[in-house]
Amino acid sequence: MSVLLIVLHIIVCVALIMIVLLQTGKGADMGAAFGGGGSQTLFGSTGASTFLSKATTGAAIIFMLTSLALAYISSHRSGESIMPDTPVPIEQPAPAGQSAPVEQGSQQSETPQQ
Repeated sequence: MSVLLIVLHIIVCVALIMIVLLQTGKGADMGAAFGGGGSQTLFGSTGASTFLSKATTGAAIIFMLTSLALAYISSHRSGESIMPDTPVPIEQPAPAGQSAPVEQGSQQSETPQQ
């Protein structure tokens, strides 16, 4: 399920970037006012701006939903191990008669007397 969400999220990210880059700036409408041929465009005289703005809104909503879903899934993941076949090491307590090993670099020069 999370792999499907990640793939959908990446596709929506790329689509959102492309849709935003396809949109024209606010200053491009001025050229159409002086006979820029607005009726011969692919989406009609005003269709491109409304279509791209609706596509941007839809892609942004899907992007936010997939972001929230991925965040929820990652925060509620159980404590599964990434190495399920490896046994967990068991720590055994040291016997009562033996002391803990002393590091070689330590300044303890006392030896236990028996």
